[in-house]
Amino acid sequence: MRRRLLSAAIALTTLIALAPAGGAEPLRVRAGWINTPASLIPVLFAKPGVAKHQGVSYVLEPVHFSSSPQQITGVATGELEIATLGFSTFSIAIQNAGLSDLKVIADETQDGVEGHYSIPYMVLKDSPIKTVEDLKGKVVASNGIGSGVDISMRAVLAKHGLKDKSEFTTVEVQFPNMRAVLAEHKADLIVATLPFTYDPEMVKIARPLFHQRDAFGGPAELSFWTARTGFLEKNRAVMVDLLEDTVRAIRWYIAPENRAEAIQYLAAFTKLPPDRFEGWLFDSVKDYYRDPDVRPNLAALRQNIQVQRELGFIKADIDPTKYADLSLLEEAVQRLK
Repeated sequence: MRRRLLSAAIALTTLIALAPAGGAEPLRVRAGWINTPASLIPVLFAKPGVAKHQGVSYVLEPVHFSSSPQQITGVATGELEIATLGFSTFSIAIQNAGLSDLKVIADETQDGVEGHYSIPYMVLKDSPIKTVEDLKGKVVASNGIGSGVDISMRAVLAKHGLKDKSEFTTVEVQFPNMRAVLAEHKADLIVATLPFTYDPEMVKIARPLFHQRDAFGGPAELSFWTARTGFLEKNRAVMVDLLEDTVRAIRWYIAPENRAEAIQYLAAFTKLPPDRFEGWLFDSVKDYYRDPDVRPNLAALRQNIQVQRELGFIKADIDPTKYADLSLLEEAVQRLK
């Protein structure tokens, strides 16, 4: 009897050890997002069956923020596991917020990749402004001093010899209000991000003077996933599961044969009619570049940060390769081959 009880106990112990989930609760992974559809986080797994591990090893919880600096605070205080940052806020998180353990783990969107969309900086169609030099003494609109599009704008103006404050004036305007500010002659130059670039009323009155790619001579890392080293080390296996599902989801979204259905998910989430997206969303030319393996462009990120330093927004260069851990992503991508 004692032998049978001992054998039964060993068998039960073995079964428990072999059961990886073992009844454990899925890991809660809170991920920040700002704008959709630029960020797909809130609709990432809208397509049934695309996420194999969601609800099993993890539960992705989208958390909305109005700006990237708020996400820096969230990840610093442990209220956020994944912060989606751009080149301008990533460097600030490391140098100013002291998050030296922050790692780039996956990509979201890139601007200015060859053959793809780049954010236009626009003037009125009947404006006498024909060149960047013509902006001398004019008013330019930015969504916020030090933001990614703000830094890009200042970099282009600096390339053309225009000095900040003394030769142009900057006003801060929220993206939805840019068209009105331009139409009412309250600013001579605005930035028209997606989806406002393709607003019929914007197209009617405005024309591009230059694009964001002109600031860097190539791509800009607009948005990418970051997480702290301690969290990644503690939850590596779960994060590989999440990244595997993410790669699968992004590949589904950008596949041409899925475009109509994908637009329906975005329309339902944003409560906007599908025709607001049909002309550009997930279009290979008119939308931001989304890497099918969600692999970030670290070379572009380094160049973006160098321009930021040259403009005086940070004190020193940052080598993104020292602040990236793509090993989890590589493992996830290998699973899908």
